[in-house]
Amino acid sequence: MEEYVNINHTFEPVYDKNTRILILGTFPSVKSREYGFYYGHPQNRFWRVLSGITDSQLPVSIQEKKEFLLSHHIGIWDVIKSCTIKGSDDSSIKNVTVNDFTKILNKSDIRAIFANGNKAYDLYEKYVFETVGIKAVKLPSTSPANARWNLEKLETAYSGMLKYIAD
Repeated sequence: MEEYVNINHTFEPVYDKNTRILILGTFPSVKSREYGFYYGHPQNRFWRVLSGITDSQLPVSIQEKKEFLLSHHIGIWDVIKSCTIKGSDDSSIKNVTVNDFTKILNKSDIRAIFANGNKAYDLYEKYVFETVGIKAVKLPSTSPANARWNLEKLETAYSGMLKYIAD
């Protein structure tokens, strides 16, 4: 049985001055923390969805993923800076400290914020929205736990972000 562990987020956000959209997760999963980057679980469909909707080659390495995001004006980060959690179970999250979004918003061209899943959206609404003032768009989770959404349905849902990143 997994125990609660207090963990600090160790990944830096990915963005630059040309970033137009910000995609937020909750907190890195155990697999992502082992991998050392966002959406590192091999069954998570995040990278397949983004490469599908942008008609791009699937990035594999961490460096390729960073370059992919920046080339498409996409930023990623998580709502939570630190929390107490059991394994990768978002529903177990407690003792939340949120990230400070002002640094991204002041140094980029964010036009929209998207939440990858219900929990990321709920946490953003509860802790961040009032400070930031940008309403997040809730998208279905790309997690393998969200089996109701196949790759095609996820791509359809995520394709709405393309209007914000088009040149």
